[in-house]
Amino acid sequence: MILAGMVFLAACKDGKQESAATAMKPGISEKNWGMIGTDSVKQYTLSNAGGMQVSILNYGGTVTNIIVPDRNKQMGDVVLGFDSLSGYTQAGNPYFGCLVGRYANRIASGKFTLDGKTYQLAQNNMGNALHGGLKGFDKVIWQATPLGDSSLQLVYNSKDGEEGYPGNLKATVVYTLQSDNSLKIDYTATTDQPTPVNLTNHSYFNLSAGKEPTILNHEVMIHADKFTEVNDKLIPTGKLPDVKGTPMDFTSAKPVGKELAMVKGGYDHNWVLNRTGSGLEKIASVYDPSSGRLLEVSTTEPGIQFYTGNFLDSTLHGKNNRVYPQHAALCLETQHFPDSPNQPSFPNAILKPGETYRHTTVFTFSVK
Repeated sequence: MILAGMVFLAACKDGKQESAATAMKPGISEKNWGMIGTDSVKQYTLSNAGGMQVSILNYGGTVTNIIVPDRNKQMGDVVLGFDSLSGYTQAGNPYFGCLVGRYANRIASGKFTLDGKTYQLAQNNMGNALHGGLKGFDKVIWQATPLGDSSLQLVYNSKDGEEGYPGNLKATVVYTLQSDNSLKIDYTATTDQPTPVNLTNHSYFNLSAGKEPTILNHEVMIHADKFTEVNDKLIPTGKLPDVKGTPMDFTSAKPVGKELAMVKGGYDHNWVLNRTGSGLEKIASVYDPSSGRLLEVSTTEPGIQFYTGNFLDSTLHGKNNRVYPQHAALCLETQHFPDSPNQPSFPNAILKPGETYRHTTVFTFSVK
């Protein structure tokens, strides 16, 4: 069903979509993607006049496709994922493209104390809580509403006690595909009890659109002088070491693989962003020399988790039956810091009644 405008979907093969920009008009299309119990799963595709497309499921708010041109104006899909719903619902899905909540990243021992009461969450990652628990926001059906011809609003009401978190939380996420080939994600949330909130998107990017099997040659810049040191279970120690003179230094762009071997387990850390205020600021970039694609990241958040697909191991078969090896993609998860509810010195991640959680991130694609 076409909800606004006309959308022309060119056939994809091996992660590549032939140039179809001349056939595109801004709009939103809707497609049935299957059922989960009695719930219908739908895929919504946003298109702009330049031919860029972003496809999103109401299941997990999952970004399944981001199709953008390379330097030769050939269209390609730059995010990892699956061709069908069964891929996203399988136990081995490593959070491809989804919305993460109620608390993204890790909480030590799945436990925190708030207003004198201790809350126990599911320990689903080396004894810690990860990405909202056993059934986080990535595994629920969101209420989807197209807004005009360029935005999709998703709403989820998380009940008091869900996954161990206090308070009834109403989360709203709006995906907007803009004319400058940027994807804007606006997050808001309200609660009736104090509760930790940390929402993000977990897209896995490979800007070569699958032509390069890994992102080791992608050049990354992160505008951050410090990062949150972690222990062997990836829980922050509370220390914020300087990146200068270490493999964690991305203040100038460098290939992902240049010093990757010097970081035990690979990059999976939160960088403390150099911010000048509370507004939207450009804080990271990724460039793929092979395709010429450039991704720039702007956010209102204090941190970003840079993850290099360390746990991918060639067991997953994704789009077009492609195998995803280690380091097949990278994630740039804008966020509050991991384990903030247990780290008083970190930026506050507790939302209180009467307040509104707000977070905006923009992913802008271009070529050079």
